[in-house]
This record gives sequence, C-alpha cells and structure tokens, in this order.
Amino acid sequence: MNNLTKSEEDYLKALFQLLIEDQASKVGNNQLAEYLTVSPASANNMIKKLKAKEYVISEKYGKLDLTDEGKSIAVRLIRKHRLWETFLCNYLNFTWDEVHEVAEQLEHIKSSKLINELDRFMDYPERDPHGEVIPNAKGEYSIQPKITLSSLPEKSVCQLVSVNDGSVTFLKYVSEIGLALSSEIEILEVREFDKSIRIQFNEKIETVSKKFADNVFVKLIN
Repeated sequence: MNNLTKSEEDYLKALFQLLIEDQASKVGNNQLAEYLTVSPASANNMIKKLKAKEYVISEKYGKLDLTDEGKSIAVRLIRKHRLWETFLCNYLNFTWDEVHEVAEQLEHIKSSKLINELDRFMDYPERDPHGEVIPNAKGEYSIQPKITLSSLPEKSVCQLVSVNDGSVTFLKYVSEIGLALSSEIEILEVREFDKSIRIQFNEKIETVSKKFADNVFVKLIN
C-alpha cells in the first residue's frame, strides 16, 4: 500500500516508462511534462512532492530518476494496467483501441488480492493485447529492446510485436489498415522526402508516415 494520489502514481509510471521502457538516457522536467501533456510548472511542482516522499531523485544536469521504491510502485501500476487491458480485451469484448482509457482508471485500484486473482483467473498471461510484457506478482519482467519500424532500411522483413498503446486514434488506424500482432511486414520503400514508408503485409500495400512507424515495434526476420 502506498500513500500516493492517482496523479502522483501517474507521474511515477510515466517516468518509469520514459527511463526504462523507452530507454531514454536522460529525462528532464520538460520531457516529462510533454509526455503527460501538462505544463512544465505543474510537472515541476509534482516532482518536488515526489522527491519529498523519496520516490524521485534529481541527478546531475536536472536528470530525473526513480528510487527503488518509486520503481516498485511504477511496476505494480504497469502490471495492473496490462492485466486489466488483457481482461477487458479477452473477456469483455473490448477492442485494443478501447482498453487503454479504462485500464488507466482501473490501475489505481489498491487491492493486491484482486489483481493476483485476476492474474490467476486468466492463467497468468505474459503479454497484454498490445504485445507489451506483463510484470509478474514479484514485479519481475524483462524489458525487451524496442526496434521501431522506422529504424529499418528498405527490403527488411520484420514481424509486429507491439505497438504504442497511448493513442486511441493511432490504435484505430492500425486496426483499420489490417495490421495485427505477429503481422509480417516487408519494407518496400523509404521515401527520402518525408521518410514515409511503403510496406507490404497480408497481401496488402500501404504507405505509412514516419510518425506511424515510430510507434510500431517489430523484430527483424531477415
């Protein structure tokens, strides 16, 4: 049990995702504010509160980091969020573009017994509907190096393993064009002008923007 508000928990989770999951070498106040779509002043005030509670520390040159307890809380939030997304998608007929917002609300439920029973009920799923790894009850999970579709050259063949689940409009677009987890994608062309990419998958050819490709994570097949 922690003494944090919903907003404070959101900040810890966001900082963890920037530092660990997005593998940022440095996260500052402004970057955190942009990620959470809040003002830098609001972010700064919240960071002061979290530092006072010893969940966040400031390193040299303004870089923010989490204490061990801050990381532990963030991982528990991520575990709850991804278990709820999995439950909503697999058992309550939510689509993958609908689950994120509801899971954002449910992740703040404090009952560890509820979450552990939810995990057991679903037979301990390892990944959520967007392909992200679900931490286990001990807070253990592997951080997979993320390769974006936009980072690969022409003629690469890859498989979609996860997507950024933070934008409903993005997830709807992924579904609309017919991409799904495990889809095999071939990069036909990377256009020099705007770095848009022509891809082929499921016998379809689509041109996607660099922004789209930045939010699709893949593993290389060849």
